Amino acid sequence: MSSLQLWLAVLGGLVLAAVVAHNAWQTRRAGVRTIPKPDAAPPVEAREPVFGDAAADSPPAEPAPAGAPAQPERVDPPLVVRRSTARLDALIDAIAPLTIEAPVSAETALLHLPPSRRAGSKPFLVEGLSTETGEWEQPTLGRSYGEFQAGVQMANRLGPLNEIEYSEFVQKVQAFADAVGAMPDFPDMLDIVARARELDAFASQHDAQLALRLRAKGAAWSLGYVQQHAARHGFVPGVIPGRLVLPAQEEGAPPVLSLQFDAQAAFAEDPAQAAVRELTLAFDVPQTAPAAQPFQAWCAAGEALRLALDAELYDDGGQPLHPQSFSAIGQELEQLYATLAERDVAAGSQVARRLFS
Repeated sequence: MSSLQLWLAVLGGLVLAAVVAHNAWQTRRAGVRTIPKPDAAPPVEAREPVFGDAAADSPPAEPAPAGAPAQPERVDPPLVVRRSTARLDALIDAIAPLTIEAPVSAETALLHLPPSRRAGSKPFLVEGLSTETGEWEQPTLGRSYGEFQAGVQMANRLGPLNEIEYSEFVQKVQAFADAVGAMPDFPDMLDIVARARELDAFASQHDAQLALRLRAKGAAWSLGYVQQHAARHGFVPGVIPGRLVLPAQEEGAPPVLSLQFDAQAAFAEDPAQAAVRELTLAFDVPQTAPAAQPFQAWCAAGEALRLALDAELYDDGGQPLHPQSFSAIGQELEQLYATLAERDVAAGSQVARRLFS
């Protein structure tokens, strides 16, 4: 072998070795994995959206950490229509049946309902007899109705239904009936007005709101000081400025008690500097069910706040209120509860809350 051939053979061997070494380095490099830092988030795998039954093949979601809120499924939100829980009741409503020849959809009924559900100072309702459930209800999207009825409340704390208010009710319901093809049958106006006056007389004689006043013996209290002590007994800020309330356990029910003070203090920039000299602790008897024990809560809160705030107790007429006075008040309250129940307007019932509103 000549020297030239020997040199070429050596050179070829070196090139081959270099190629093998390079391939080995590339292979080793490809096999190395970077260890993420403990705080680093794991890589996120991109996924195509899953539709239909294929969703069952997707891996389960990672469980949420303890205490973290669960993540709800993403669904299209339904159309929510807020409805009142009030229902027509012949005891306090003047009801007019509306006869139709063929079922009417809720969408049509809702489209033609009067924009205002009041006749003067009296609320009125329109209900439909659902063809699906056979129950009377306020029109709900997706339902259809074989009959309708409209009713106007005959009395509330603003007085009895009068002729002008009843005429306004008739006018508004007639327009709705014409739009949905219904035939209304309105009760006689004179009879309804007479019933309204009788109902108002009963309500006026048996309406009651118990209240006691707490007056500072010495220096005025700061609003923050009052709020601090009231909070210990379950009171929270109310919607109306100048009022703290003890919420009811029943969802949507009126508060059990209210603690009222000068509304000007509620608008003070610094509650610690707002002076309050008098508080009124009250509860609305017809609006609150006896089962919630509002009277017992009223007595207990009044005594506790009297001691905590170093206050004097007075009745709503400004006369000193002594502990023995509560026993007599309790007896009268039991009699009032019994009378309301005999008239089918038990305190705390839906019909009582509507009548005494």
